[in-house]
Amino acid sequence: MIRVVLADDEAIVRAGLRMLLSDEADMEVVGEAADGHEVVRVVERVRPDVVLMDARMPGLDGIGAARLIGERFPTVRVLVLTTFDEEVLVDGALRAGVAGFLLKVSPPEQLLDALREVAAGRGLLDPAVVPRVITRYAGTPQVRPRDPALDALTPREAEVLALVGRGLSNPEIAAALHLGETTVKTHLGRALDKLGLRDRARAIAYAYSSGLITPE
Repeated sequence: MIRVVLADDEAIVRAGLRMLLSDEADMEVVGEAADGHEVVRVVERVRPDVVLMDARMPGLDGIGAARLIGERFPTVRVLVLTTFDEEVLVDGALRAGVAGFLLKVSPPEQLLDALREVAAGRGLLDPAVVPRVITRYAGTPQVRPRDPALDALTPREAEVLALVGRGLSNPEIAAALHLGETTVKTHLGRALDKLGLRDRARAIAYAYSSGLITPE
């Protein structure tokens, strides 16, 4: 059972999310909050698996709350759900250590899949914000020294990681390499484990900083 806390300053949004999750046999809403300070208190009390949180809230916003949750409760994962996709917001969320970033325009099934991915310890980025992350981490084209840690990867794991760095989704990688999507997830998961990377955003950053791929 995935135990979820909902954090949004709009009660009607929380009600809609609660109804959506109530239909899922593997999910349970164990708490709600209307601002950042309140969600930190709720997390301390109920210790959920995932916090589904709006980035824009009064008082302490979702980014600040995510940072506090990460510092105080490192096993709790935060999935940011927002209507905004400004570069500064994405960057702030990633710096705060969130496990996932999803836009509110995403269909319900994508949100449910995202909750399961994050609860399973995997990171998730909305495809709409992936180009922004690549732009931020790619920087000025340059040749970077190759990280020796890459030697721990199999050729296929390195290939999958490189395509993640280029911004391809798992289905796109599967099509490019003529693999099943489950196989792609397996290769990527093993690569992240070997390199100590928590999520896809950090995988993109590492693909460039390690010299695995060079910005074009």
